[in-house]
Amino acid sequence: MDLRHIIRDVPDFPKPGILFKDITPVMENPAAFRAALDGMEGLLGEVEFDALCAIESRGFIFGAPMGLDLDKRLVLMRKAGKLPAETRAVTYDLEYGQATLEMHVDSLKQGDRVIIVDDLLATGGTAVAAAQLVADAGGIVAGFLFMVELEFLTGRAKLEGLGPVFSLVNYS
Repeated sequence: MDLRHIIRDVPDFPKPGILFKDITPVMENPAAFRAALDGMEGLLGEVEFDALCAIESRGFIFGAPMGLDLDKRLVLMRKAGKLPAETRAVTYDLEYGQATLEMHVDSLKQGDRVIIVDDLLATGGTAVAAAQLVADAGGIVAGFLFMVELEFLTGRAKLEGLGPVFSLVNYS
C-alpha cells in the first residue's frame, strides 16, 4: 500500500507557507495503519533491541502497537511535568523557544538497546533530545524509526553518528 496516497497535504498549516503532511488519514484507515506498522517493523530487520522509546504524542500511536507486535517494552518520553514518578530530563531548542523531554529514571537499564520511535523526522531536534535521554540512562540507541521523513529539512544530518535512521515514507 502506498501511504503517500493516504497522507494528506494541508497547505498553510500551522502557518502560511508550510505544507503540512497530515498522517491522521493513515490512522483512520485500519488497512493503512496496519500497513504503516508492518512497514515500520519491517525496516528494523535484524536490529537487536530491548525496548521502544516512543516520543509524545504521535510516537505513542506507533510505539504502543509495535511494542505488542514485537514483544518489546514501551518507554514513554513525554513533555515536562506529564510523568508521575521521578524523571530525568533534557531541554532542547526549538524553532521558537525551548522544550523539555522527560522519561522515568527507572525505564531503562544500563546497556539497554533502544529504538526511538516518532511519527515524523523534520529538523531532528526532538530525536536528538531523545537520544540524549537514552544516553543519560546508560542506554544505547540501536536506531531511530519514523513513519515519515521530510528529507529537505535535513534532520537526518543531526542524527549522524547517534544510530541508524529508518523511515518508511520519504519526501525530498
